[in-house]
Amino acid sequence: MAAGNQRMMSSRIRSTYVSAVISTSLVLFLLGSSGMLLLNAHRLSIFFKENISLSVILDNSVSEADAAWVRKELDAAPFVRHTRYISKEQAAKEMEQLLGADFLATFGHNPLPVSIEANLTAAYANADSIAAIEQQLQALPHIREVSYQYTLIDAINKNINKIGLVMLVFIVLLFFISVVLINSTIRLSIYSKRFLINTMRLVGATRAFIRRPFLTRSIWQGIIAGTIAILLIAGMLYALQSEFSELLELVDLTLVGILFIMLLLLGICISWLSTYFSVGRFLRLNNDELYF
Repeated sequence: MAAGNQRMMSSRIRSTYVSAVISTSLVLFLLGSSGMLLLNAHRLSIFFKENISLSVILDNSVSEADAAWVRKELDAAPFVRHTRYISKEQAAKEMEQLLGADFLATFGHNPLPVSIEANLTAAYANADSIAAIEQQLQALPHIREVSYQYTLIDAINKNINKIGLVMLVFIVLLFFISVVLINSTIRLSIYSKRFLINTMRLVGATRAFIRRPFLTRSIWQGIIAGTIAILLIAGMLYALQSEFSELLELVDLTLVGILFIMLLLLGICISWLSTYFSVGRFLRLNNDELYF
């Protein structure tokens, strides 16, 4: 009978320990994922800005040599990241793919102009700079029109700072919730050993001696939980990389490495502190309070 009770108690302790590790690792995973987005927010904003493009439409009578000269001028401009030449034939193919039909049969000829798509550098991807760039480009020969999506550019620039602020507030709240959840989980795991703590206290063990095994286990618990969280984030990055091949270009691997170290240290610190104060709480209880 006593052996059965002992096995049941050991099983409960292991189950409590495993649940504490899993809960801590999941909380650290959520915190780490949010932190990774915040740390790489600058690169993400640059990515979105550098995908803003101007469509430089050339005259209908422009020659290939003149078009090449205009593209060369654009490539040399400090506000241009790269350009793409779109001939009349290429424009027709893209329009046909978009409309899903041979629209040239309606016109009898190709009415689409030659154009150059210019992607801007991030520093110039704002409404004021683009307005000045438009005036500068229209002063060049052979350029008929400069077209761009003003509403999209305005929305990107207005929302980038707002998104960063919202993410920062969200991470602060998530960090607070994470500390509370991890502390509660660890306290519950130590609650199952409150009678063992009381017995050790009654036989004369010092508080440091009683805390030592719990603190040692908390360090390992933090290491294991942090490692699981790191592996989950790495797996998430690998899965996203399989779907979006340009993902790693947006992620600063140095910052990700620092984030992984911070997650590991955070898991250890929170587990250690929660264990330290939880054990101290049970050390202060008298015999009657152990049953409540």
